[in-house]
Amino acid sequence: MDRNSNSYTFIFSVLMVAVVASALAFAATNLQPAQAENVKQEKMQNILATVGIETTRDSAQILFDKYIVEQVALNNNGEVQEDINAFTVDLKKELKRPVDQQAFPLYVANVEDTRYYIVPLRGKGLWDAIWGYIALKDDVNTIKGAVFDHKAETPGLGAEITQEWFKKRFDDEKIFDSAGNFIGVSVAKGYQGGDNKDDNAVDAIAGATITGDGVTDMISERLKNYLPYFKEKTNLKVAMQ
Repeated sequence: MDRNSNSYTFIFSVLMVAVVASALAFAATNLQPAQAENVKQEKMQNILATVGIETTRDSAQILFDKYIVEQVALNNNGEVQEDINAFTVDLKKELKRPVDQQAFPLYVANVEDTRYYIVPLRGKGLWDAIWGYIALKDDVNTIKGAVFDHKAETPGLGAEITQEWFKKRFDDEKIFDSAGNFIGVSVAKGYQGGDNKDDNAVDAIAGATITGDGVTDMISERLKNYLPYFKEKTNLKVAMQ
């Protein structure tokens, strides 16, 4: 075949595309197990971080097995769904379903003989999804710690929800008011509460109001679905509003 002909150029291009596509598909297929393992380890790291356990990916599984003593998937009535693996629940998919058809994962940690309840979070930021985990102390009112992440928030603004200084603002905040009503925690613009841990609010990130509102909403929306379980399994006395 004449190498200078149009047909040769066309056939050569098609063959090159096919070879490259096959190579990419082969690489993607073979990398999938490693990618899945990385995602699993990162998830374990984030869950553990809410209760003050910092770990590398290499040791995440060991420490997760040590400190996470229970994993359950609940329905919105607080009942355990025995046939569902809590760790594999995908909140992105769950949030597309009616609340009464969703599964709500819950992780129970025991750290130095203290019990913590860890709830996965997912919501909407300014540009796309935001998510994280929040751990409650055994009074299921006081926050032990929180972790947040995002898909596409603005660097230097909404993306700051991943920073340690922002996450620390939630430590020891309460999710119920003094009358026992469920409030959650508001990310409040112009917050003047200082170190007050009983006002159900933390200071917002300057210039990131919509992302902050997204954090507020996802904490409230997700946690309220766990109230029936907390009320049943603990000595929690709440006015469920």
